[in-house]
Amino acid sequence: MQVPLEITFRGFPHSDAVETKIREKAAKLEQFYDHIISCKVAVETEHHNQHQGNLYHVRIDLSVPNKHIVVSREHHDKQAHEDVYVALRDAFDAAKRQLEEFARMQRGEVKRHQAPAATDTNW
Repeated sequence: MQVPLEITFRGFPHSDAVETKIREKAAKLEQFYDHIISCKVAVETEHHNQHQGNLYHVRIDLSVPNKHIVVSREHHDKQAHEDVYVALRDAFDAAKRQLEEFARMQRGEVKRHQAPAATDTNW
């Protein structure tokens, strides 16, 4: 990356373990696509609710040549996102899919639909 990775925590204290996991996942993105200009990751949580634990929201902003990729993983009452590591996994998986699609388009690979089979109308 040309610009150092930026990590922001909102609504809960900084965690070295979470930061390490983010750095690992960002490094994997860079191994997959080495033209990433910058990567910003924000992890936030809402205040504790009486009926459930904290739900985590992860936002990843990637800058690549000629494109800005944003992944925003809202929890939408998804119990799995009570675990920050699951929320990170889901967000980084989505970022990887978007990078794959961007790289495919950049290489000129376009999904092509099969042409319908020719039918004989002269019966």
